[in-house]
Amino acid sequence: MSDSMDTTEAEMGFMDHLEELRKRLFFALVGILSGAIALFVMKDWVFNRLIFAPRNPDFITFRAWCALGRWTGAGDRLCVTEVNYELINTTMLGNFSAHILVSAIGGFIVSFPWTFHQVWRFIRPGLHSQEARAARGVTWAATLLFFLGISFGYFVIAPLSLQFLGHYEIGDVQARIALMSYLKTVASITLAAGLIFQVPVVVHFLAKLGLVTPESLRKFRKHTLVVTLVIAAIITPPDITSQILVSLPVLGLYEVGILQARRIQRQREREEKRQDQGNPRT
Repeated sequence: MSDSMDTTEAEMGFMDHLEELRKRLFFALVGILSGAIALFVMKDWVFNRLIFAPRNPDFITFRAWCALGRWTGAGDRLCVTEVNYELINTTMLGNFSAHILVSAIGGFIVSFPWTFHQVWRFIRPGLHSQEARAARGVTWAATLLFFLGISFGYFVIAPLSLQFLGHYEIGDVQARIALMSYLKTVASITLAAGLIFQVPVVVHFLAKLGLVTPESLRKFRKHTLVVTLVIAAIITPPDITSQILVSLPVLGLYEVGILQARRIQRQREREEKRQDQGNPRT
């Protein structure tokens, strides 16, 4: 009788988890879909002001490079004065598919705080009180870092990649870039940067749970450097400048994670010391 009751309770608990997962996924999809619909309606603004902006010579990043070159005495060597490649569409559904793709990815980006919050609402009930306290404020931290990464990818890496790849010459072959290829390049770079910037959040949570320590993080610093360079080589053009621009923030975020782990370890040691003083051994 007892085994039957335990089985029933386990089945009810499993079904409750499935129902909660279904509800959170539904809410997350509603948020993404709402953002996608809003961006779909704003087609001209999204494409002209956001998507195609990094290929225009007057883009804010190019103007900043130009000003930096003049300030450092390099003259106009860093200035971008023209874009030599053109975007083309070769299929009937090309433009419409591009519109759908941009709306879907944009919907995920703008709804990230809401989507992450839904994921967290599903995970939090299964955590112990200590684990829940460890992740306090995780939604705000993840959101801030995500949009910092998105901005870094969009304003720094994407323009560099487009300039390098779009103007890479072989003989007399003219660069005529397919629209979907252009969009996938910008989207992959931007999203990858946003996700990479989640490193401090992950390290903080793992350190709170005691799964990583400052010593272990320092031990794997060299491995992290190698992985970072591989990722940078994948999401950026094959030039050393772009790879350095990607690698430095990631390595910096990893060092921030080490500092967080060290602070958390000291807090844990102080708490254990207070507990030992409050409960002296007899």
